[in-house]
Amino acid sequence: MDYKLRAGRAGMTRLALLFSIGVLGVLIVGCDSADRNPEQFQGFVQPEGFPEPVYNFSRNEVTKDGFELGKRLFFEPRLSRDNTIACGSCHIQTAAFTHHGHDVSHGIDDQLGIRNPQPIMNLAWAGGFFWDGGVFDLDLVAINAITSPVEMDENIPNVLKKLREHPEYPGLFKKAFGTVEITDARFFKALSQYMLLAVSDNSDYDKVRRKEAVFTPGQLAGYRVFEKHCASCHAEPLLTDQSFRNNGLAPNPVDDQGRIDVTLNAADKYKFKVPSLRNWEYTAPYMHDGRFLTLNRVIEHYRTGMVNSETLDSAFRNEDGSIGIQMTEEEKGQLIEFLQTLNDRDFVVNPLLAEPAINSPFKK
Repeated sequence: MDYKLRAGRAGMTRLALLFSIGVLGVLIVGCDSADRNPEQFQGFVQPEGFPEPVYNFSRNEVTKDGFELGKRLFFEPRLSRDNTIACGSCHIQTAAFTHHGHDVSHGIDDQLGIRNPQPIMNLAWAGGFFWDGGVFDLDLVAINAITSPVEMDENIPNVLKKLREHPEYPGLFKKAFGTVEITDARFFKALSQYMLLAVSDNSDYDKVRRKEAVFTPGQLAGYRVFEKHCASCHAEPLLTDQSFRNNGLAPNPVDDQGRIDVTLNAADKYKFKVPSLRNWEYTAPYMHDGRFLTLNRVIEHYRTGMVNSETLDSAFRNEDGSIGIQMTEEEKGQLIEFLQTLNDRDFVVNPLLAEPAINSPFKK
């Protein structure tokens, strides 16, 4: 779910404002890591050591029925014009909800976008969505994918019409919200309830953070390299500071200029959202346009491949006038060893988040 036609992004953002929503309150459940049971619905669980969520839970109660409805909708191809593309088509759980193997997303009629689909992960702590931050509210993000001509190419009223005419959805909405009425507000809130439970917090790094394990000497050395060179942007424990920065990428063939298309501020030219480093092993290729296929290539970009420009982030400007991260080969190896601890296998195989059998291509 991402913008793909820059000419339409401003219109999409305005459209999102029309769907500003407000409803009920929410259950936030606290639990100790020892109580983990991925197959048991527990509501939204605040991970130990994580900051307070940004999402306004006071208007959207995360319930079992609401979550199950949202999961069904997330994998529902009727959200697209020809009933072939679902949110889950480009956000695949085993790839940490990215479009594995594709540099940019592939949408309806096999059309190509211009950006790499971002992972759906720890979204309760995000305040700006998409690579350019063009949407400010999780309840509104699906509008862009559904209405994008190169993603789902559908409109919200027709999606709701299809759901109302479906033999099961009115009953599912009644279970989740109390009546059979299918509205845009309920539709988006159900999707949010599913996405809010896509929480990744059980990597080896997290176990060390919770004092359930310790780093090996090599991992610890890599952590020190990370603290020195990476943590200012990839802030712990989410491994992103949610900011937008120019990280020295050369302009791509479509000259995607990033956040400036949203803010119209020249200082935001070529700035893109800092992604979380969590689950990087599952989310290749990397960067906003998927230009790098491997972690090694990403690190080499920061060491020797950066392009200077007026908006290049100051973190990459060195006292000697050079740009890039000054890192030895030994430090690089140590950093990679630490980064291996950020992958959360439990997240990508969590049965609670898995596609419901009703939409499985293997179901007869």
